[in-house]
Amino acid sequence: MRASNLWRSAILLSATALIVTACGGGDEGGGQSSDGGDGVLKLGYVLPETGQLAFLGPPQIQSAKYAIKTINDAGGVLGQQIPEVVAGDEAGQEGVAAQSADRVLASGVDAVIGAAASGMSLAFIDKVTGSGVVQCSGSNTAPTFTDYDDGGFYFRTAPSDALQGPVLSKVVREDGHNRVAIVARADDYGKGLMESTKKALEADGAEVVLSQTYDAEATNFDQLAQQVKNSNPDAAVVVAFEEGTQILQSMIEAGAGPQQIGVYGADGLRSEELASLVAPNDPSRISGMKGTAPASGSNEEYVKQLKEFAPDLEELQFAPQVFDCVTIIALAAEQANSDDPGTFAPEVNGVTKDGEKCSSFADCKALIDEGTDIDYDGVSGPLDFVEEGEPGQAEIEVYTYNDSGELQTVRTEVSTGEA
Repeated sequence: MRASNLWRSAILLSATALIVTACGGGDEGGGQSSDGGDGVLKLGYVLPETGQLAFLGPPQIQSAKYAIKTINDAGGVLGQQIPEVVAGDEAGQEGVAAQSADRVLASGVDAVIGAAASGMSLAFIDKVTGSGVVQCSGSNTAPTFTDYDDGGFYFRTAPSDALQGPVLSKVVREDGHNRVAIVARADDYGKGLMESTKKALEADGAEVVLSQTYDAEATNFDQLAQQVKNSNPDAAVVVAFEEGTQILQSMIEAGAGPQQIGVYGADGLRSEELASLVAPNDPSRISGMKGTAPASGSNEEYVKQLKEFAPDLEELQFAPQVFDCVTIIALAAEQANSDDPGTFAPEVNGVTKDGEKCSSFADCKALIDEGTDIDYDGVSGPLDFVEEGEPGQAEIEVYTYNDSGELQTVRTEVSTGEA
């Protein structure tokens, strides 16, 4: 729970009252805020332009820009166009991510989109939320953020791994596996998804014969692969990012690859390029591998429109979630009639639930203008934010790799976190 919400809100309201008193208030008729805002909603991002998650950068960055275009084409926010988004690179390094956040904040943004990686967000979340600026990530999945003391300024449209873990467990069990080894990055993302999956597996009667974290900066994973092999599993779950290609190579060499046992990944390993990276000369080496990830391509109309906007895009992972981050921030500002984060942040949860349903900024804004409470259903699915500022349910994709190493979607299903 966000224990400091009321305390932080009280301070912000007091500060806002002082500003209004000192300045005599704003011009409400010209799109100007009546509080500490300047009437123009300004956005920035800290996303991976370089580093090990650079493949996640283009879809998220382009989706943020497409969302801004969609909003501006509908008249903008508070009657004003959203300016060009301020860019920052998380780079897969905490120090660089924090410096990028400093630069983005210094530009005077009202909200920051990102980071992509949970660990990178943790490197600067206190800077952003402590400055009274909204932060929204479309791909942070670590359970850590659910109870994080962010003053009510942090949100995420990506589901917590507490929602993904049960689906991953279900896929493993549906394939008839009873003895499961789990290896995961030794960070908040890895440990969180490992624990969620382990809990669901054990609740369903499976035996977790190995649950091991590893240093993602290691250069050799042969020992880890041998631990998997020695645990005598009939399935292995690998919670990894880029280093997962080396882990899979080592597992194949140890006789614990997809041709010997069931091998499963999660969102960090979902990539069109995985087969060619693991086995360039024989992509069939990962044939049959499966995994789960927050759904990225189930909204066909959105996918079509995004590709028209950015024709060179190939990867779409977490793009819909970022689009929804931008949209709910804009709708919250409309609902609050203010671009002041301290004023519109309390409206973010509300625009995603318990109102009249709408599925675009333009349609939702029209309802707000009529005084109607809205329930924005995003391009990533129904959001229905809980108090902690995150989805209470999620659409999870089940994927696999065929005999040619091609990534294919098996199905999508809604998860509420129940095993």
